Amino acid sequence: MSTAADTTTDPDATARSTAIHPAEPGADDRRSRYLGWLLAAAIAAAALNLRPVVTSLGPLLDKVRSDLGMSPTVAGLLTAVPSLCFAIFGGAAPALARKVGPIAVVTAGMGAIALGVTARSFAGGTAVFLLLTAVALAGVAVSNVLLPVVIKRYFPDQVGPMIGLYSMALSAGTALAAAITVPVTTALGGDWRLGLGVWGLLGVAALVLCLVTLVLRRERGAGRGAEGAAARLPIRRSRTAWALAAFFGLQSTSAYAAMGWLPKIYQDAGVSEGASGVLLALVMAIGVPASFVLPNMAARRGDQRLFVVVLGLCGIVGYLGLAFAAGTVSWLWAVLVGLSMCAFPLALTMIGLRARTPGGVAQLSAFAQSIGYLISIPGPILVGSIYGATGSWYLPLGFLTVLLVPQMLVGMRAGLARHIEDEAPAGV
Repeated sequence: MSTAADTTTDPDATARSTAIHPAEPGADDRRSRYLGWLLAAAIAAAALNLRPVVTSLGPLLDKVRSDLGMSPTVAGLLTAVPSLCFAIFGGAAPALARKVGPIAVVTAGMGAIALGVTARSFAGGTAVFLLLTAVALAGVAVSNVLLPVVIKRYFPDQVGPMIGLYSMALSAGTALAAAITVPVTTALGGDWRLGLGVWGLLGVAALVLCLVTLVLRRERGAGRGAEGAAARLPIRRSRTAWALAAFFGLQSTSAYAAMGWLPKIYQDAGVSEGASGVLLALVMAIGVPASFVLPNMAARRGDQRLFVVVLGLCGIVGYLGLAFAAGTVSWLWAVLVGLSMCAFPLALTMIGLRARTPGGVAQLSAFAQSIGYLISIPGPILVGSIYGATGSWYLPLGFLTVLLVPQMLVGMRAGLARHIEDEAPAGV
Protein backbone atom coordinates (compact mmCIF):
# COMPACT_ATOMS: atom_id res chain seq x y z
CA MET A 1 0.00 0.00 0.00
CA SER A 2 1.29 3.47 -0.87
CA THR A 3 2.06 5.85 1.96
CA ALA A 4 1.08 9.51 2.04
CA ALA A 5 4.60 10.42 1.05
CA ASP A 6 4.42 8.07 -1.90
CA THR A 7 1.28 9.65 -3.32
CA THR A 8 2.69 13.12 -2.84
CA THR A 9 5.69 12.41 -5.01
CA ASP A 10 3.94 10.09 -7.44
CA PRO A 11 0.73 11.51 -8.89
CA ASP A 12 0.23 8.28 -10.81
CA ALA A 13 -0.15 6.40 -7.52
CA THR A 14 -2.84 8.87 -6.50
CA ALA A 15 -4.54 8.49 -9.85
CA ARG A 16 -4.53 4.71 -9.62
CA SER A 17 -5.82 4.66 -6.08
CA THR A 18 -8.79 6.85 -6.96
CA ALA A 19 -9.42 5.33 -10.40
CA ILE A 20 -9.32 1.64 -9.63
CA HIS A 21 -9.59 1.25 -5.84
CA PRO A 22 -11.11 3.18 -2.95
CA ALA A 23 -8.90 6.11 -1.97
CA GLU A 24 -8.87 5.03 1.70
CA PRO A 25 -10.47 2.47 3.99
CA GLY A 26 -14.23 3.02 4.12
CA ALA A 27 -14.47 4.78 0.76
CA ASP A 28 -17.41 3.88 -1.42
CA ASP A 29 -16.42 0.88 -3.57
CA ARG A 30 -19.39 1.34 -5.84
CA ARG A 31 -18.55 4.98 -6.54
CA SER A 32 -15.02 3.95 -7.52
CA ARG A 33 -16.37 1.30 -9.88
CA TYR A 34 -18.88 3.72 -11.39
CA LEU A 35 -16.14 6.26 -12.00
CA GLY A 36 -14.10 3.57 -13.73
CA TRP A 37 -17.02 2.66 -16.00
CA LEU A 38 -17.73 6.35 -16.64
CA LEU A 39 -14.14 6.96 -17.69
CA ALA A 40 -14.20 3.90 -19.96
CA ALA A 41 -17.38 5.24 -21.60
CA ALA A 42 -15.77 8.67 -22.03
CA ILE A 43 -12.72 7.08 -23.68
CA ALA A 44 -14.95 5.16 -26.11
CA ALA A 45 -17.04 8.26 -26.90
CA ALA A 46 -13.94 10.34 -27.50
CA ALA A 47 -12.46 7.66 -29.78
CA LEU A 48 -15.65 7.58 -31.85
CA ASN A 49 -14.97 11.23 -32.76
CA LEU A 50 -11.36 10.87 -33.92
CA ARG A 51 -12.01 10.01 -37.59
CA PRO A 52 -15.47 11.27 -38.73
CA VAL A 53 -13.87 14.73 -39.12
CA VAL A 54 -11.99 13.23 -42.09
CA THR A 55 -14.03 10.25 -43.30
CA SER A 56 -17.34 12.15 -43.42
CA LEU A 57 -15.80 14.69 -45.81
CA GLY A 58 -14.57 12.29 -48.51
CA PRO A 59 -18.00 11.15 -49.81
CA LEU A 60 -19.21 14.78 -49.99
CA LEU A 61 -16.02 16.40 -51.25
CA ASP A 62 -17.31 17.04 -54.78
CA LYS A 63 -20.34 18.91 -53.42
CA VAL A 64 -18.19 20.89 -50.98
CA ARG A 65 -15.74 21.83 -53.75
CA SER A 66 -18.51 22.95 -56.07
CA ASP A 67 -20.34 25.03 -53.46
CA LEU A 68 -17.24 26.70 -51.99
CA GLY A 69 -15.38 27.15 -55.29
CA MET A 70 -12.51 25.02 -54.00
CA SER A 71 -9.77 24.37 -56.55
CA PRO A 72 -8.68 20.78 -57.32
CA THR A 73 -5.24 21.59 -55.89
CA VAL A 74 -6.67 22.69 -52.55
CA ALA A 75 -8.99 19.68 -52.50
CA GLY A 76 -6.00 17.43 -53.08
CA LEU A 77 -4.08 19.07 -50.25
CA LEU A 78 -6.96 18.22 -47.91
CA THR A 79 -5.66 14.63 -47.88
CA ALA A 80 -2.42 15.87 -46.29
CA VAL A 81 -4.00 18.32 -43.80
CA PRO A 82 -4.98 15.69 -41.19
CA SER A 83 -1.47 14.25 -40.91
CA LEU A 84 0.04 17.74 -40.77
CA CYS A 85 -2.32 18.85 -37.99
CA PHE A 86 -1.74 15.62 -36.07
CA ALA A 87 2.02 16.21 -36.23
CA ILE A 88 1.90 19.89 -35.22
CA PHE A 89 -0.76 19.92 -32.51
CA GLY A 90 -0.05 16.45 -31.14
CA GLY A 91 3.42 17.57 -30.06
CA ALA A 92 1.91 20.12 -27.66
CA ALA A 93 -0.30 17.58 -25.88
CA PRO A 94 2.15 16.31 -23.19
CA ALA A 95 2.97 19.81 -21.93
CA LEU A 96 -0.73 20.65 -21.68
CA ALA A 97 -1.41 17.38 -19.87
CA ARG A 98 1.27 18.13 -17.29
CA LYS A 99 -0.38 21.46 -16.49
CA VAL A 100 -4.05 20.50 -16.27
CA GLY A 101 -4.20 16.71 -16.59
CA PRO A 102 -4.81 14.48 -19.64
CA ILE A 103 -8.58 14.15 -19.14
CA ALA A 104 -8.93 17.94 -19.15
CA VAL A 105 -7.00 18.22 -22.41
CA VAL A 106 -9.03 15.43 -24.04
CA THR A 107 -12.18 17.26 -22.91
CA ALA A 108 -10.93 20.44 -24.56
CA GLY A 109 -10.14 18.35 -27.64
CA MET A 110 -13.75 17.16 -27.79
CA GLY A 111 -14.85 20.78 -27.54
CA ALA A 112 -12.62 21.70 -30.48
CA ILE A 113 -14.01 18.80 -32.53
CA ALA A 114 -17.62 19.71 -31.76
CA LEU A 115 -17.00 23.39 -32.57
CA GLY A 116 -14.95 22.82 -35.72
CA VAL A 117 -17.19 20.16 -37.26
CA THR A 118 -20.40 22.09 -36.53
CA ALA A 119 -19.11 25.52 -37.53
CA ARG A 120 -17.44 24.47 -40.79
CA SER A 121 -20.84 23.41 -42.12
CA PHE A 122 -21.75 27.14 -42.12
CA ALA A 123 -18.51 28.25 -43.82
CA GLY A 124 -19.00 30.63 -46.71
CA GLY A 125 -15.59 30.16 -48.31
CA THR A 126 -12.66 27.80 -48.68
CA ALA A 127 -10.36 29.61 -46.21
CA VAL A 128 -12.90 29.53 -43.35
CA PHE A 129 -13.76 25.90 -44.11
CA LEU A 130 -10.10 24.90 -43.94
CA LEU A 131 -9.53 26.92 -40.75
CA LEU A 132 -12.46 25.31 -38.94
CA THR A 133 -11.42 21.87 -40.18
CA ALA A 134 -7.98 22.58 -38.68
CA VAL A 135 -9.64 23.51 -35.35
CA ALA A 136 -11.41 20.14 -35.30
CA LEU A 137 -8.22 18.32 -36.29
CA ALA A 138 -6.31 20.06 -33.48
CA GLY A 139 -8.80 18.48 -31.08
CA VAL A 140 -8.29 15.12 -32.77
CA ALA A 141 -4.50 15.52 -32.53
CA VAL A 142 -4.29 16.12 -28.77
CA SER A 143 -6.84 13.38 -28.10
CA ASN A 144 -4.92 10.95 -30.33
CA VAL A 145 -1.83 11.48 -28.20
CA LEU A 146 -3.43 11.58 -24.76
CA LEU A 147 -6.06 8.83 -24.79
CA PRO A 148 -3.33 6.16 -24.47
CA VAL A 149 -1.94 8.26 -21.59
CA VAL A 150 -5.34 8.31 -19.86
CA ILE A 151 -5.49 4.53 -20.24
CA LYS A 152 -1.99 4.02 -18.86
CA ARG A 153 -2.60 6.39 -15.95
CA TYR A 154 -6.03 5.19 -14.83
CA PHE A 155 -6.04 1.56 -16.03
CA PRO A 156 -2.40 0.49 -15.54
CA ASP A 157 -3.29 -3.19 -15.15
CA GLN A 158 -5.74 -3.24 -18.08
CA VAL A 159 -3.80 -1.55 -20.85
CA GLY A 160 -4.59 -4.26 -23.42
CA PRO A 161 -8.39 -4.37 -22.96
CA MET A 162 -8.67 -0.58 -22.72
CA ILE A 163 -6.52 0.03 -25.81
CA GLY A 164 -8.77 -2.55 -27.46
CA LEU A 165 -11.89 -0.61 -26.47
CA TYR A 166 -10.32 2.63 -27.69
CA SER A 167 -9.21 1.11 -31.01
CA MET A 168 -12.56 -0.60 -31.59
CA ALA A 169 -14.47 2.65 -31.01
CA LEU A 170 -12.09 4.53 -33.30
CA SER A 171 -12.57 1.93 -36.05
CA ALA A 172 -16.33 2.02 -35.56
CA GLY A 173 -16.38 5.81 -35.91
CA THR A 174 -14.27 5.58 -39.06
CA ALA A 175 -16.53 2.98 -40.68
CA LEU A 176 -19.75 4.65 -39.54
CA ALA A 177 -18.87 8.03 -41.02
CA ALA A 178 -17.73 6.48 -44.31
CA ALA A 179 -20.85 4.33 -44.60
CA ILE A 180 -23.74 6.59 -43.58
CA THR A 181 -22.70 10.18 -44.38
CA VAL A 182 -24.22 10.06 -47.89
CA PRO A 183 -27.50 8.35 -46.82
CA VAL A 184 -27.87 10.79 -43.92
CA THR A 185 -27.22 13.74 -46.25
CA THR A 186 -29.83 12.42 -48.68
CA ALA A 187 -32.34 11.96 -45.86
CA LEU A 188 -31.73 15.57 -44.78
CA GLY A 189 -32.54 16.94 -48.22
CA GLY A 190 -29.17 16.53 -49.96
CA ASP A 191 -27.51 19.54 -48.33
CA TRP A 192 -23.83 18.75 -47.63
CA ARG A 193 -23.81 21.31 -44.82
CA LEU A 194 -26.32 19.27 -42.85
CA GLY A 195 -24.61 16.01 -43.79
CA LEU A 196 -21.29 17.23 -42.36
CA GLY A 197 -22.70 19.28 -39.49
CA VAL A 198 -24.67 16.39 -38.01
CA TRP A 199 -21.38 14.79 -36.93
CA GLY A 200 -20.93 17.73 -34.57
CA LEU A 201 -23.69 16.19 -32.44
CA LEU A 202 -21.47 13.18 -31.82
CA GLY A 203 -18.76 15.58 -30.65
CA VAL A 204 -21.17 17.36 -28.32
CA ALA A 205 -22.22 14.04 -26.76
CA ALA A 206 -18.58 13.11 -26.14
CA LEU A 207 -17.87 16.58 -24.74
CA VAL A 208 -20.69 16.28 -22.21
CA LEU A 209 -19.54 12.83 -21.10
CA CYS A 210 -15.93 13.99 -20.75
CA LEU A 211 -17.01 17.08 -18.79
CA VAL A 212 -19.00 14.96 -16.33
CA THR A 213 -16.00 12.62 -15.94
CA LEU A 214 -13.64 15.54 -15.42
CA VAL A 215 -15.83 17.17 -12.76
CA LEU A 216 -16.41 13.95 -10.82
CA ARG A 217 -12.75 12.96 -10.88
CA ARG A 218 -11.36 16.40 -9.99
CA GLU A 219 -8.24 15.60 -12.00
CA ARG A 220 -5.05 17.55 -11.39
CA GLY A 221 -1.98 18.10 -13.54
CA ALA A 222 1.12 16.00 -13.00
CA GLY A 223 3.18 18.86 -11.63
CA ARG A 224 6.61 17.78 -10.42
CA GLY A 225 5.80 14.11 -9.98
CA ALA A 226 6.55 11.14 -12.15
CA GLU A 227 4.95 12.62 -15.26
CA GLY A 228 6.91 15.83 -14.80
CA ALA A 229 10.13 13.87 -14.50
CA ALA A 230 9.30 11.96 -17.66
CA ALA A 231 9.23 15.23 -19.53
CA ARG A 232 13.00 15.39 -19.08
CA LEU A 233 13.57 12.10 -20.93
CA PRO A 234 15.91 12.66 -23.89
CA ILE A 235 13.58 10.55 -25.98
CA ARG A 236 15.51 11.13 -29.19
CA ARG A 237 18.22 8.86 -27.75
CA SER A 238 15.83 5.93 -27.57
CA ARG A 239 16.04 3.52 -30.49
CA THR A 240 12.69 2.08 -29.48
CA ALA A 241 11.07 5.51 -29.75
CA TRP A 242 12.49 6.03 -33.25
CA ALA A 243 11.43 2.52 -34.30
CA LEU A 244 7.91 3.16 -33.04
CA ALA A 245 7.77 6.52 -34.86
CA ALA A 246 8.88 4.88 -38.12
CA PHE A 247 6.41 2.00 -37.66
CA PHE A 248 3.60 4.45 -36.91
CA GLY A 249 4.46 6.53 -39.98
CA LEU A 250 4.69 3.60 -42.38
CA GLN A 251 1.44 2.02 -41.23
CA SER A 252 -0.27 5.44 -41.51
CA THR A 253 1.04 5.78 -45.07
CA SER A 254 -0.50 2.45 -46.01
CA ALA A 255 -3.79 3.15 -44.20
CA TYR A 256 -4.39 6.61 -45.67
CA ALA A 257 -3.45 5.45 -49.16
CA ALA A 258 -5.84 2.51 -48.89
CA MET A 259 -8.70 4.60 -47.50
CA GLY A 260 -8.23 7.23 -50.18
CA TRP A 261 -7.71 5.05 -53.27
CA LEU A 262 -9.29 1.65 -52.65
CA PRO A 263 -12.68 2.42 -54.29
CA LYS A 264 -10.89 3.74 -57.40
CA ILE A 265 -8.69 0.63 -57.54
CA TYR A 266 -11.76 -1.61 -57.50
CA GLN A 267 -13.66 0.54 -60.01
CA ASP A 268 -10.77 0.44 -62.47
CA ALA A 269 -10.89 -3.36 -62.19
CA GLY A 270 -14.54 -3.37 -63.26
CA VAL A 271 -16.23 -3.35 -59.86
CA SER A 272 -19.30 -1.09 -59.69
CA GLU A 273 -19.29 2.13 -57.66
CA GLY A 274 -21.80 0.70 -55.20
CA ALA A 275 -19.84 -2.51 -54.72
CA SER A 276 -16.55 -0.62 -54.33
CA GLY A 277 -18.13 1.39 -51.52
CA VAL A 278 -19.27 -1.79 -49.81
CA LEU A 279 -15.74 -3.22 -50.10
CA LEU A 280 -14.28 -0.08 -48.52
CA ALA A 281 -16.81 -0.42 -45.70
CA LEU A 282 -15.70 -4.06 -45.33
CA VAL A 283 -12.08 -2.92 -44.92
CA MET A 284 -13.17 -0.55 -42.16
CA ALA A 285 -15.53 -3.05 -40.54
CA ILE A 286 -12.81 -5.71 -40.25
CA GLY A 287 -10.96 -3.33 -37.94
CA VAL A 288 -13.81 -3.09 -35.41
CA PRO A 289 -13.60 -6.58 -33.83
CA ALA A 290 -9.92 -7.03 -34.71
CA SER A 291 -9.01 -3.74 -33.03
CA PHE A 292 -10.54 -5.00 -29.79
CA VAL A 293 -9.04 -8.50 -29.86
CA LEU A 294 -5.54 -7.66 -31.10
CA PRO A 295 -4.41 -5.31 -28.28
CA ASN A 296 -5.54 -7.85 -25.68
CA MET A 297 -3.52 -10.59 -27.35
CA ALA A 298 -0.49 -8.36 -27.94
CA ALA A 299 -0.41 -7.06 -24.36
CA ARG A 300 -0.21 -10.61 -22.98
CA ARG A 301 3.06 -11.31 -24.77
CA GLY A 302 6.50 -10.12 -23.78
CA ASP A 303 7.02 -8.71 -27.25
CA GLN A 304 4.82 -8.04 -30.26
CA ARG A 305 7.07 -9.06 -33.17
CA LEU A 306 4.86 -11.96 -34.27
CA PHE A 307 1.87 -9.63 -34.71
CA VAL A 308 3.98 -7.14 -36.67
CA VAL A 309 5.01 -9.84 -39.15
CA VAL A 310 1.55 -11.43 -39.51
CA LEU A 311 -0.13 -8.06 -40.22
CA GLY A 312 2.61 -7.11 -42.66
CA LEU A 313 2.21 -10.36 -44.58
CA CYS A 314 -1.56 -9.84 -44.74
CA GLY A 315 -0.91 -6.46 -46.36
CA ILE A 316 1.59 -7.87 -48.86
CA VAL A 317 -0.82 -10.57 -50.03
CA GLY A 318 -3.72 -8.10 -50.06
CA TYR A 319 -1.94 -5.49 -52.19
CA LEU A 320 -0.58 -8.09 -54.61
CA GLY A 321 -4.10 -9.47 -54.96
CA LEU A 322 -5.42 -5.99 -55.72
CA ALA A 323 -2.68 -5.44 -58.30
CA PHE A 324 -3.28 -8.62 -60.26
CA ALA A 325 -6.85 -9.74 -59.48
CA ALA A 326 -8.82 -6.90 -57.89
CA GLY A 327 -11.99 -7.96 -59.70
CA THR A 328 -11.64 -11.59 -58.55
CA VAL A 329 -12.49 -12.62 -54.97
CA SER A 330 -12.54 -8.89 -54.24
CA TRP A 331 -13.75 -9.46 -50.70
CA LEU A 332 -10.62 -11.47 -49.83
CA TRP A 333 -8.27 -8.61 -50.71
CA ALA A 334 -10.48 -6.23 -48.72
CA VAL A 335 -10.30 -8.49 -45.66
CA LEU A 336 -6.51 -8.83 -45.91
CA VAL A 337 -5.98 -5.07 -46.34
CA GLY A 338 -8.34 -4.46 -43.42
CA LEU A 339 -6.33 -6.82 -41.25
CA SER A 340 -3.06 -5.14 -42.26
CA MET A 341 -4.50 -1.79 -41.15
CA CYS A 342 -4.78 -3.22 -37.63
CA ALA A 343 -1.14 -2.20 -37.34
CA PHE A 344 -2.62 1.05 -35.95
CA PRO A 345 -4.08 -0.45 -32.74
CA LEU A 346 -0.94 -2.58 -32.47
CA ALA A 347 1.17 0.61 -32.57
CA LEU A 348 -1.02 2.17 -29.86
CA THR A 349 -0.61 -0.95 -27.72
CA MET A 350 3.16 -0.86 -28.08
CA ILE A 351 3.19 2.83 -27.13
CA GLY A 352 1.35 1.94 -23.93
CA LEU A 353 3.75 -0.92 -23.15
CA ARG A 354 7.10 0.63 -24.07
CA ALA A 355 7.07 3.17 -21.20
CA ARG A 356 6.74 2.54 -17.46
CA THR A 357 4.83 5.68 -16.45
CA PRO A 358 1.94 7.71 -17.87
CA GLY A 359 4.39 10.57 -18.34
CA GLY A 360 6.67 8.34 -20.37
CA VAL A 361 3.68 7.18 -22.44
CA ALA A 362 2.70 10.83 -23.01
CA GLN A 363 6.13 11.71 -24.32
CA LEU A 364 6.44 8.54 -26.39
CA SER A 365 2.93 8.94 -27.82
CA ALA A 366 3.59 12.54 -28.83
CA PHE A 367 6.98 11.71 -30.33
CA ALA A 368 5.87 8.59 -32.23
CA GLN A 369 2.66 10.12 -33.56
CA SER A 370 4.13 13.52 -34.48
CA ILE A 371 7.12 12.04 -36.32
CA GLY A 372 4.99 9.24 -37.70
CA TYR A 373 2.32 11.47 -39.20
CA LEU A 374 5.00 13.66 -40.79
CA ILE A 375 6.44 10.52 -42.39
CA SER A 376 3.01 9.57 -43.73
CA ILE A 377 2.22 12.86 -45.52
CA PRO A 378 3.91 12.17 -48.90
CA GLY A 379 2.69 8.56 -49.27
CA PRO A 380 -0.95 8.96 -50.44
CA ILE A 381 0.07 11.88 -52.67
CA LEU A 382 2.87 9.80 -54.21
CA VAL A 383 0.51 6.89 -54.84
CA GLY A 384 -1.81 9.23 -56.75
CA SER A 385 1.09 10.74 -58.70
CA ILE A 386 2.39 7.32 -59.77
CA TYR A 387 -1.10 6.30 -60.86
CA GLY A 388 -1.52 9.53 -62.82
CA ALA A 389 1.82 9.03 -64.57
CA THR A 390 1.33 5.34 -65.44
CA GLY A 391 -2.44 5.04 -65.81
CA SER A 392 -2.47 1.72 -63.94
CA TRP A 393 -2.30 0.43 -60.37
CA TYR A 394 0.61 -2.00 -60.74
CA LEU A 395 3.34 0.41 -59.65
CA PRO A 396 1.34 2.24 -56.93
CA LEU A 397 0.32 -1.06 -55.35
CA GLY A 398 3.85 -2.38 -55.80
CA PHE A 399 5.09 0.69 -53.93
CA LEU A 400 2.71 -0.02 -51.03
CA THR A 401 3.74 -3.68 -51.04
CA VAL A 402 7.46 -2.85 -50.87
CA LEU A 403 6.78 -0.31 -48.10
CA LEU A 404 5.53 -3.11 -45.86
CA VAL A 405 9.02 -4.63 -45.71
CA PRO A 406 10.63 -1.72 -43.78
CA GLN A 407 7.39 -1.47 -41.78
CA MET A 408 7.91 -5.04 -40.57
CA LEU A 409 11.62 -4.45 -39.89
CA VAL A 410 11.15 -1.35 -37.72
CA GLY A 411 8.05 -2.91 -36.17
CA MET A 412 10.08 -5.90 -35.03
CA ARG A 413 12.51 -3.52 -33.35
CA ALA A 414 9.67 -1.59 -31.73
CA GLY A 415 8.04 -4.85 -30.61
CA LEU A 416 10.92 -5.91 -28.36
CA ALA A 417 10.07 -5.98 -24.64
CA ARG A 418 11.98 -2.83 -23.67
CA HIS A 419 11.23 0.52 -22.01
CA ILE A 420 12.29 3.94 -23.24
CA GLU A 421 13.27 4.93 -19.68
CA ASP A 422 16.09 2.37 -19.84
CA GLU A 423 17.36 3.64 -23.18
CA ALA A 424 17.02 7.35 -22.40
CA PRO A 425 17.10 7.83 -18.60
CA ALA A 426 15.78 11.09 -17.17
CA GLY A 427 18.35 13.79 -16.52
CA VAL A 428 20.86 12.37 -19.03
